[in-house]
Amino acid sequence: METELKGSFIELRKALFQLNARDASLLSTAQALLRWHDAHQFCSRSGQPTKKNVAGSKRVCPSNNIIYYPQMAPVVITLVSDGTRCLLARQSSFPKGMYSALAGFCDIGESVEETIRREVAEEVGLEVESLQYYASQHWPFPSGSLMIACHATVKPGQTEIQVNLRELETAAWFSHDDVATALKRKGPYTQQQNGTFPFWLPPKLAISHQLIKEWVEKQICSSLPA
Repeated sequence: METELKGSFIELRKALFQLNARDASLLSTAQALLRWHDAHQFCSRSGQPTKKNVAGSKRVCPSNNIIYYPQMAPVVITLVSDGTRCLLARQSSFPKGMYSALAGFCDIGESVEETIRREVAEEVGLEVESLQYYASQHWPFPSGSLMIACHATVKPGQTEIQVNLRELETAAWFSHDDVATALKRKGPYTQQQNGTFPFWLPPKLAISHQLIKEWVEKQICSSLPA
């Protein structure tokens, strides 16, 4: 097929750097739905095989008529700021040089606000002073998530980071200028002669990119004379 179409297959994560918003949304939905069907082929009550409807929007157990609908896992993604800087982190699974906002799954019984405060405390040892909702986005990884993006602030005098190395590879504060420059870059990048990788951010289609971009724009607006 690759020879016939004169192309090559790549992972969806990498494809998101090249797709437009419409195609990315269609492929993200398709992947999440296919993974859900693959993981729900049997009824959790009877153990019998389930059957999907023609549209693929649900699965039904013929033995007890239980209907299963696709679900998404709620995930908070939070950009922490101390007023003049924002905190970005990376996991070992990230492409080299890429940093993003903090993210974590909501636990049962938690509100979005409680999840944010817990995740920030667990991952970087900081206490959130205030937070503000930004937007949400469906994300196909790992198997269909609802990304809930928020801004959070910490007290200026309480900014010492304690990185949880079981969760993150590293985390650091970045200035407005550093982040504004990174937003203009297009990754992923190759290794430089000195062995390092340029600091860059997730692709434009990712809500983390939009969250970070809004923070930069707010900083510019606040610095303008009234």
